[in-house]
Amino acid sequence: MKLLNFTIIKLTICLVVGILLAHYLKQNFHVILYATIGFLVSLGTYWLAIKSKINRSPFFGILAYLCMVGVGMTSYNLQDETLRPQHYTNQNSSDNYNAIVFKIEERLKPDSYNDKYIASIITFNDEEAIGRVLINIRRDSIPIQLNVDDVFYTKTELKTIQQPLNPYQFDYSKYLELDQVYHQMYLNTDNILQLSDSKSTIYGYADALRTKINVKLIEAGFKDDALSIMNALLLGQRQTIDKTIYNNYVDSGTIHILAVSGLHVGIILWILNFLFRPLLYIKYGHFIRPFILVCILWSFAVIAGLSPSVTRAVTMFSVISIAMHLKRRTNIYNTLVISAFIILLFKPTFLFAVGFQMSYLAVLGIVSVQPIIYKLWKPKYWIIDKPWQIFTVTLAAQVGVVPISLFYFHQFPGLFFISNLVVIPFLGLILGFGMLVIALALMNMLHSSIVTAYSYIIDSLNGFIAWVAQFEDFLFRDIPFTLLQVIVCYIIIVALTQVYKFRNFKCIAISLIAIIGLQGVYFYNMYQTQHNALVVFNKSRYSMIGLKEGKKMTVYHNLDSVKLKTDYAIKNYKVGEFIDIIISDSLQSVYQYKDKIILAIDSLSIYKGLSFKPNYILLRNSPRLNLNRVIDSLKPQFIIADASNYKSYLKRWKATCEHKKIPFHQTNEKGAFIIK
Repeated sequence: MKLLNFTIIKLTICLVVGILLAHYLKQNFHVILYATIGFLVSLGTYWLAIKSKINRSPFFGILAYLCMVGVGMTSYNLQDETLRPQHYTNQNSSDNYNAIVFKIEERLKPDSYNDKYIASIITFNDEEAIGRVLINIRRDSIPIQLNVDDVFYTKTELKTIQQPLNPYQFDYSKYLELDQVYHQMYLNTDNILQLSDSKSTIYGYADALRTKINVKLIEAGFKDDALSIMNALLLGQRQTIDKTIYNNYVDSGTIHILAVSGLHVGIILWILNFLFRPLLYIKYGHFIRPFILVCILWSFAVIAGLSPSVTRAVTMFSVISIAMHLKRRTNIYNTLVISAFIILLFKPTFLFAVGFQMSYLAVLGIVSVQPIIYKLWKPKYWIIDKPWQIFTVTLAAQVGVVPISLFYFHQFPGLFFISNLVVIPFLGLILGFGMLVIALALMNMLHSSIVTAYSYIIDSLNGFIAWVAQFEDFLFRDIPFTLLQVIVCYIIIVALTQVYKFRNFKCIAISLIAIIGLQGVYFYNMYQTQHNALVVFNKSRYSMIGLKEGKKMTVYHNLDSVKLKTDYAIKNYKVGEFIDIIISDSLQSVYQYKDKIILAIDSLSIYKGLSFKPNYILLRNSPRLNLNRVIDSLKPQFIIADASNYKSYLKRWKATCEHKKIPFHQTNEKGAFIIK
């Protein structure tokens, strides 16, 4: 058996290509389906005709790859519920209120104002329907608790999910679309009625089990912070983690341990292998043990919410477990590719999940780069060798995820190797001890001394993470990184590993070309962002105007200095436009950009007696004025209103501009206004 099966790798690549084409091109589903069926029929016919000469036929390979591209596109479109006539968006809808019966599917992390849930629609305006929506419930407005599988009735308005209102802002609407969520509802006591609280799905029973475990742990004496970390590490639920603690894990480079992934599942599988070893001594034990292990792993995955990372990990370790017990020769690359193929075939949108991408890249980094780093130095003594192994694994994982991490998060924790050196052994203790704690809690046998000891372990972990996170000088933030840089970086990493293995001229040449390419991409990005712009940002209750000149931007605002430094609109724009210097200044009445003049009218409503005619008028801080007279007097080309104005004023001004047939731009509806 070959160590590396290139056929499954090629087929998986074709599957990924098909998913990407379906995602970005949006072709007609029936055309794709019929084309895929045609390719499959042609492939089967061709195989029957020349099956003895298949290995020498390039046409068979081309047909097979085209089939897999078609399968990828078909699989992606089959997941798109909006293509089905039963979807609520394809049924008769009211502009105002719709009668909706829905079932809670998932509990999300709440924000400052609302508890959030994902719900599936059962009926829409008294007709059977499908589809998923985001539920926002004002915190403390409903006395009952919403649990998975609970069914409710409401008559309310469906609202679109807000798109980004500032440049380079995270697009939450696109993120939810990958999960088939296109609208949201805002509910409270007045417009919701519970119809059922019975459990009907495995997710409902898993949620009930998680709730029962939490009740037992609280009764045993676990407090908020320890309980939230237990929920994250053992049950895959991060909704209740305190924001400060969460940020400490991010800043220390250990946030990955709060998302159940391959590391957690690997440790759990090792523990289960040890516990069920006696089964190997009974008849058919070699078949019974892997069956039990796989069942337990998938039960854990369901309890943990079937996130992309845990699904990937459980799939991979299920394949490993079965192969080990069948005495088959396993290769980690084959296992990774097979698990990815299975997952993407049934859940193609996982391809775009950050957790899915990072978990695979981390494992690939470990299996390909870690042996190279470890061979650089092999300690003689066990007490030195074990920390060195952990360090090399951590470093290799970082090599795998750094490019994509910089692309998504634009920061790099410089002390990741120190924190992971302590955290990874800690994690094994927490998982093993935690499983025992949960089992004892469910049996009402959890002694207070065990609660104290386990809470101390978790508090110590949180304390260490907080200590590492306080060294902010080692946390490199706001690093600009584009998708093109990510691609070139991974080409460099792959090429350099091949140079180490084969040491031939071809690999060295590819490495050098890729390094030169990375430099070229950097200069290209610099060239692309060397333009000037004036930006009226959208900032609720405040005014922010940015004047970009090359790699410097002056921000005119009425925020305090602390809020400006932490404002995401400015930080995102700084990173996206490769800006080095941010200068703070107070708001002005007149701005001149190139040959354009922008007049800002604030609450004082001063605009008469001007010696110039402005091209743009910016209305801010709710000025009391007659916009008809302003337009007749100044004859501007454009009216802009930022988010510091009252909504009633915005509505009136919009109607006036429509009547006057002059363009009107309000930032809280259309987003930031940019003049280039």
